[in-house]
Amino acid sequence: MFKKIGVVGAGTMGQGIAEMLSKKGLEVYLVERTEEKLEQSWNSIEISLDKQLEKWAITEAEKKLTLSKIEKITNVHKLSECEMIIETITENLRDKKKVFEMLDEICSPDVILASNTSTLSLTELASKTKHPERVIGLHFLHPVAEIDLVEIIRGLRTSEETFLNTLNFVQDTIEKKGIMVYESPGFVTSRLICLLINEALHTLEEGVASAEDIDTAMRLGYDFRYGPLEMCDRFGLDAVLAALDRLFREFGDLKYRPSYLLKKMVRAGNLGVKTGEGFFRYDVDGDRI
Repeated sequence: MFKKIGVVGAGTMGQGIAEMLSKKGLEVYLVERTEEKLEQSWNSIEISLDKQLEKWAITEAEKKLTLSKIEKITNVHKLSECEMIIETITENLRDKKKVFEMLDEICSPDVILASNTSTLSLTELASKTKHPERVIGLHFLHPVAEIDLVEIIRGLRTSEETFLNTLNFVQDTIEKKGIMVYESPGFVTSRLICLLINEALHTLEEGVASAEDIDTAMRLGYDFRYGPLEMCDRFGLDAVLAALDRLFREFGDLKYRPSYLLKKMVRAGNLGVKTGEGFFRYDVDGDRI
């Protein structure tokens, strides 16, 4: 059923999703507003594949095949050829609404419109379409290729058919574990991980332990891949702050109020891996220095 998938937004998540989909044999239309941004994204996907090549994880032929299945486009009307479109632009409700309004106009009613949003309301996004029943959330986690979980979020108007087709796509086509989540701010993963990161920030702020020791405690003590502060660096401090702000507004609970240290670092421009420095320092490939 699924052969062509559109990915709108070629940032970090868009790149990861596009690469993962093409490796699964799907044709991917990768969309950005400008040719320049598309080229930057394409180069990032190539770098990702080259790293895998260096580690003998893939062959040169597999790299070429993966890239051959991704088509860079700025003409959004080509998306009408897809069976599903995944929106992955930045977490801005107004901009996402515009994207869904546009997609609703150019795609036939049987095309599934999915958002990779981590905190925004699917019901609100769907309200900008004439067919809200085909709008659903597909929340992938970073790094997309390595994490086998996808949250499938049902908005108020999401139909059972849309949900079942999306579940089939997740579990059979891309072979990941899908969990169903009813719409709630932050869903499951963002809500819980943001709280952990925020508490780690308070712990650091209070001088209880160093950033290195806080992360070591969680990595070794609880078998985390990254500690909460390195997670924050990898998500982007600005993205974590935006998520906590939204959770705080939606729930009104003080436990979601962002740490002042987080606000201070975002104001200073220390956003983590994307700027080379957050709670730790990183090289251009995103590896810890």
